[in-house]
Amino acid sequence: QVQVVESGGGLVHPGGFLRLSCVASGTISSTYTMGWYRQAPGKQRELVAVVSSGGSLEYADSVKGRFTISRNNTGNTVYLQLNSLKPEDTAVYYCYLEEADALTGEPLRHWGQGTLVTVSS
Repeated sequence: QVQVVESGGGLVHPGGFLRLSCVASGTISSTYTMGWYRQAPGKQRELVAVVSSGGSLEYADSVKGRFTISRNNTGNTVYLQLNSLKPEDTAVYYCYLEEADALTGEPLRHWGQGTLVTVSS
């Protein structure tokens, strides 16, 4: 069983910054991808940033140059640095870990409970 827990959300003024953390624990495959999605009120969940086990990065166009995703050396913790925040960045941010199912080889995604980021003056 894999557990994913996020932290670091909060209220910040426009132009401010936050750092979100996500820790994965439990029985995890040797290779996996971790990343962040977000869901704003009344909108669909959207991809924010991803880091693969090999270290390749992917960002949504809306956050490029402002957000940075990184992983620790053991790979089970990812961070999302949010800079130059805008009101439209307000959302619940969800962390996930994706690995291959041990039996089927199909992608298996584990989600955290989400952390709220509110950008408002």
